[in-house]
Amino acid sequence: QNYGATTGHVRQGPVVSVSRNGPTKRDYLIAAVLCYVNLINFMDWFIVPGILLDIQKYFELSDGDAGLLQTVFILCYMLAAPIFGYLGDRYNRKIILGAGIFFWSGVTLGSSFSSELYYWIFFLSRGLVGVGTASYSTIAPTIIADLFEEGKRTTMLSIFYIFIPVGSGLGYVLAASMADVTGDWHWAFRVTPCMGGLALVLLILLVPHRIPRRIAAHRALSISGTIRVAAEKPGVQRTAKTTWCQDVLSLAKNWSFVWSSLGLTAMAFVTGALGMWVPLFLYRAQVVQGIVSPCLQESCASSNSLIFGGTTIGTGILGVITGAEAARRLRKISNKADPLICATSMFISALCLYIALMVAQTNIISTLIFIAFGELFLSVNWAVVTDILLYVVTPRRQSIAIALQILVSHLLGDAGSPYLIGIISNALQAKNAHSFQWSFRSMQYSFIVCAFVAVFGGGFFLLTSFYIEEDRKEAER
Repeated sequence: QNYGATTGHVRQGPVVSVSRNGPTKRDYLIAAVLCYVNLINFMDWFIVPGILLDIQKYFELSDGDAGLLQTVFILCYMLAAPIFGYLGDRYNRKIILGAGIFFWSGVTLGSSFSSELYYWIFFLSRGLVGVGTASYSTIAPTIIADLFEEGKRTTMLSIFYIFIPVGSGLGYVLAASMADVTGDWHWAFRVTPCMGGLALVLLILLVPHRIPRRIAAHRALSISGTIRVAAEKPGVQRTAKTTWCQDVLSLAKNWSFVWSSLGLTAMAFVTGALGMWVPLFLYRAQVVQGIVSPCLQESCASSNSLIFGGTTIGTGILGVITGAEAARRLRKISNKADPLICATSMFISALCLYIALMVAQTNIISTLIFIAFGELFLSVNWAVVTDILLYVVTPRRQSIAIALQILVSHLLGDAGSPYLIGIISNALQAKNAHSFQWSFRSMQYSFIVCAFVAVFGGGFFLLTSFYIEEDRKEAER
């Protein structure tokens, strides 16, 4: 077994197949630590949207400028991801994870002391937090893939990805609750650094310094467990001596990877826009309906962030579990089940979001229900999309593949969608008299873009289904 940080450092002797009787208690403990860090990771992502109205008032930001906050975060995150993916394939993953947790926790704490006179420091700190979180998101899934085999791998990945919506929802809840209790939104950024400190201690104590990589046998198995490991030929040494450019060119020829990444990009576009703007959109809809009064005091009501946060947690957990179970069952019927599940859920989500936008001015309860269904069907895809990548890409390129997928999905997805929605809203407000009615309508019309992007995402997953069988066989070879 190769216990080194990179297969590229093995100079002699054949690579021995990794054989295990099954996951140990320590493997589950390591996975639990990674899930906990993933929770903190996504809580940090969505603290800003949870108190966006307070931040807008404090720094006197327009919709476009407020959207830019999340765009700066995502841009830095996606630019750093390929670098950490390259490092994760070649160097010690525990050290990279620990450094990333320490860095982003420290920067998050520092951002809580920003003043209104130096708003650019707050923008900069969000970008630096994005760099730190990139070190984790590119490497943690590959560790879980190395620890577990067959159906257990996808089960553990599903649990790992459940913490995306759970962490996102708790980010809203934490931000709104801290702002409400303390009367100062700055305190929302002082909780997750403490959680990050605990995560760092757990990482040091519980995660081994070197984790064996599954390079001799293909670690990417199907959800149903019906496809066996494709062992490499005896005596053939596989190394990581290929260059970064060679890895990228190889992945560019993998059409299942390309189309599923574009489908994920559409998902990221929609979730990024929803995550940033829905609480503010609901607030403006309530003002227009006369349910709440316009917020004029220093600390605004946090009920919308709490409701949306709770909805995100519930629909996220249910969606990920439903997606994994549907894939496990349907793959017994068709090898193309994964991309077809993703395509169907994207089309249904697009319809639900469009209906939610159309009824927002008259019925806020119906709006919340259809937004919840839209989020539910988006969440169905998270574990399934990751599973597609892990069985159509050879193991020695999986960290690079995950990093590139992060880069593309964020570059064309949620890096720009919050800002795009904001500037469209600004443009519509500029052409009409300033009023609460047009403040709402500008956001409503801007959101329609998300429904159309979701339809395109469904189309990309349909294209994935045409290539997935061939690419899976190639990866197994």
